[in-house]
Amino acid sequence: MKQYNAIKVKYPDAMLLFRVGDFYETFGEDAVKAAQVLGIVLTKRGAGSESETALAGFPHHSLNTYLPKLVKAGMRVAICDQLEDPKMTKTIVKRGVTELVTPGVTLNDEVLQSKSNNFLAALHFGKRAIGISFLDVSTGEFFVAEGNDEYIDKLLQNFSPSEVLVQKQYKAKFKELFGENYHSFYLDDWVFQAEYADESLNNHFKIKSLKGFGIDDLQNGIISAGAVLFYLSETQHKKLDHISSIQRVEEEHHVWMDRFTIRNLELYFSNQPEAVTLLDVIDRTISPMGGRLLKRWLALPLKNLVQIQQRHEIVKYLIDTDTFYNTITYQIKQISDIERLISKVATGKINPREVVLLKDSLNAILPIKEVAEKSTNLAIQSVGKQLYSCKELIDKISNTINDDAPVKY
Repeated sequence: MKQYNAIKVKYPDAMLLFRVGDFYETFGEDAVKAAQVLGIVLTKRGAGSESETALAGFPHHSLNTYLPKLVKAGMRVAICDQLEDPKMTKTIVKRGVTELVTPGVTLNDEVLQSKSNNFLAALHFGKRAIGISFLDVSTGEFFVAEGNDEYIDKLLQNFSPSEVLVQKQYKAKFKELFGENYHSFYLDDWVFQAEYADESLNNHFKIKSLKGFGIDDLQNGIISAGAVLFYLSETQHKKLDHISSIQRVEEEHHVWMDRFTIRNLELYFSNQPEAVTLLDVIDRTISPMGGRLLKRWLALPLKNLVQIQQRHEIVKYLIDTDTFYNTITYQIKQISDIERLISKVATGKINPREVVLLKDSLNAILPIKEVAEKSTNLAIQSVGKQLYSCKELIDKISNTINDDAPVKY
């Protein structure tokens, strides 16, 4: 218990899953919560003695069954594993936290919804504006913006983050302005410093200036983005090469709806359990990536007439050109969720079966590129030219993994 307590002190706000042999164990208050959420038996360690402690656990191979339930309940979960082979030591096995999973930071397929982003947000309360950033670590999408509290409230409603990071001194102000319905975590004040944020972002993207991303004037937003990167590091997420850019959310480019409008129109949420939302009606997408993009388009309607007309022209071309439509539809159905597969590659969490899925998905893109480049629609031609063939990667996977052999884990 001495080893457990030493590790628990470092993660006081998280449920600690402590690996003991073939089980993950929880103790004390964590055990009581785990038993309630997971429906597992609550027992006692040292029953009848002064050191009596609540205890609840589950087999280590059932982690992917129980972990999603804890995260969906809004908990932060620290996974503490054995860092050495018990057979190779005569003393207590060395243990350490290998991952901290939170509602906004997870790559677990059982936690994620295929057609919804899982955004982690961070807010910075500046003197004249509030900065905000949104990151989906499962896809690598990173957005930043700033504005007054009304604009920030609209962004929170539209992006619907699973977790929000806030500076400790603004805890009361955040709840006053934006309510208490968000899973929030409060960070120390020093994290929200301009110099620290600039250095963190420049180091991550391996650049000398943020001008190339067009966000260099959003100082409050940059500070919030720096807080996001800090949080990822603190939660043991350090392999982040798939987060390769950061985008500015332009207030003047979109139609913004307040929380009451979004709720009353039932765009993608409803207070009634059996209600049908607008997204339910119009979503006929055949890929998870398409589903997420459609949801974002619905949340952020365009104002720019040229961009709107361009979308209409592409839709019309698909309707009028059966051969092109059938080819595209068939090929998209062969494509897995590339965004999330690439994230698993970058974070070292991909398995051989998923690597093969990635290869097959890249192969399925090639016919799309070919027919798009031959299209008479200029917008579709442009899309075709932007698609990479990735031939070297496809060949490398094909030569490394035998699809026909049984995959061993």
